[in-house]
Amino acid sequence: MLFKEPDVYVFETHRGLWFEDGAYKKILEPGRYEIPKHLDFRFYRTPKIQIKLVDMRERDLTIKGQEILTADKVAIRVSIIVQYKVADPKPALLQVDNYEERLYSDVQLAARRSLANMSLEAILTNRNSLSEDILKEVKGIAQRYGVDIMRADVKDLIFPGDVQEIMNRVLKAERISQAQMVEAKSRAEIELLDAKTVIGKQVIEAENRAKMDEIKAEADAKTLAVKTESDAKALTVRTESEIKNSKARLEAEKEQVQIKKESAELFKAYPHLVRLEEIKAFQSIVKNSNAKIYMGLDETLIGKIEKD
Repeated sequence: MLFKEPDVYVFETHRGLWFEDGAYKKILEPGRYEIPKHLDFRFYRTPKIQIKLVDMRERDLTIKGQEILTADKVAIRVSIIVQYKVADPKPALLQVDNYEERLYSDVQLAARRSLANMSLEAILTNRNSLSEDILKEVKGIAQRYGVDIMRADVKDLIFPGDVQEIMNRVLKAERISQAQMVEAKSRAEIELLDAKTVIGKQVIEAENRAKMDEIKAEADAKTLAVKTESDAKALTVRTESEIKNSKARLEAEKEQVQIKKESAELFKAYPHLVRLEEIKAFQSIVKNSNAKIYMGLDETLIGKIEKD
């Protein structure tokens, strides 16, 4: 009996596993594959070819809410989302019956073990730690059957009613506390800004005063230098003038001395000139009506006359 199988197409998103009479032979890369004719006679037959396709794209798997007890005996429901892809199609098909169902159960068990070792407070304060624990535990297990897990995150956490009410109160208190912290921080920033502004003004004023003092000091120094220079010039002028006057007086005194010397020599050579000078002196005295002249009298007689 002769059978003709249709051709098989393996797309880029898939890989194919080639089986001959149920035995695995090879992995098929993307492309078109022709299935050989199957011959089945009474004493002769060819192997029956089967190709199974495996999707290699990334996919999401959601582990729906599972009620799990925490370390402090609080029942919570957790939902987990897993992103995975088939890395090796051979073990994914040959080592497990259904790799998606196996992955589902592995993640579920890992979540139970992780939550059983964590308290409610630890779960609330560090939710990422739960996701990291699940991913760490499941990643190695899934690689055994050819599945690579990229991430496993806790999607939802559902708590009992009383716990939810307590959590709402805690969250409300945290929001109030955060609002107060933000307000306090804003006030502190405003106060700091005001302080910086005041300090900035003081610094500017101090710099301005320092500049004014520097300018004043420069002006005073210039004024003092000008005054000193003027005083020095004036002192130089006065000194030069005094030196000139002194020289002039000295020359005049020399001339007077010379005149007196010459007069003395003249009077010595001509005695009658002395008499002439005396006459001139008497003439100038006579012009004064109150003048008194005493000639040839001693001092006692002159004093008595003046008394009377």
